[in-house]
Amino acid sequence: MYASTVRGLLVRGMLAGLIAGLFAFAVAYVVGEPPVRGSIAVEEAAAAKEAAPAPAGHAGHGGGAPAAAEEEEELVSRPVQSTVGLATGVLVYGVALGGIASLAFSFALGRVGRFSPRATAALTAGGAFTLVYLVPFLKYPATPPAVGNPDTIGQRTTLFFLMILLSVLLGVGAIVLGRRLAPRLGNWNAALAAGAGFVVATGLAFLVLPDNTDAVKAEFPAALLWDFRVASIAVQLVLWAVFGIVFGVLAQRLLAQRSGAAAETAAPRPASALV
Repeated sequence: MYASTVRGLLVRGMLAGLIAGLFAFAVAYVVGEPPVRGSIAVEEAAAAKEAAPAPAGHAGHGGGAPAAAEEEEELVSRPVQSTVGLATGVLVYGVALGGIASLAFSFALGRVGRFSPRATAALTAGGAFTLVYLVPFLKYPATPPAVGNPDTIGQRTTLFFLMILLSVLLGVGAIVLGRRLAPRLGNWNAALAAGAGFVVATGLAFLVLPDNTDAVKAEFPAALLWDFRVASIAVQLVLWAVFGIVFGVLAQRLLAQRSGAAAETAAPRPASALV
């Protein structure tokens, strides 16, 4: 594939990621924001309870109730976070992942089977959703903000990105294994064998990596946690579904134009044109 074609696919992948990010933002705002607001309210209520002054009979040696700590002013207000901040984060995320996915599409086209550009785009989007989000989510599910132990947030973030890296590497390994087994087992049996190998290897990774036992406090409402995690899956599902559809159309048109131009260039000129 020519470098100019890859650049064109990269631009279209970023554009498709931007469009997908708009849809994902709409879902995140409508479906995701209510459980986020609920989780913040739960944490604020718990913090207020802990900061409440002790009764007079249980005061310290000073004989009076401790003065209430002044609340720190937020650098960015909550309404701005839930609108402009959320939109910026989701759109940047969509553009970045769209560009990366378009490069993966450029590599996969024609190498994973005789699929059309649209079908390859759909497979790329489905694989990215599974490897980058779904598999890591099964090990380390998403949690609402400010509900876990702040002392372990660095460790939990590291484990989550490590799971993403392992998932992607195991997915690439499964594709390579399937391609090597295809001549002997056939495409269908090779795909089943590679898929089974991926599941086994992922299961071993789940067993080896530690659990996030303090990711969510025990007293946090289970229904609210469930709503947040369902919303998280919905946002990612919409993001990758829209990307697969939009990028498939854009990539199909680009490659068809490049193929047509190449065919015209390679076609022999008629004898009359040489006179």
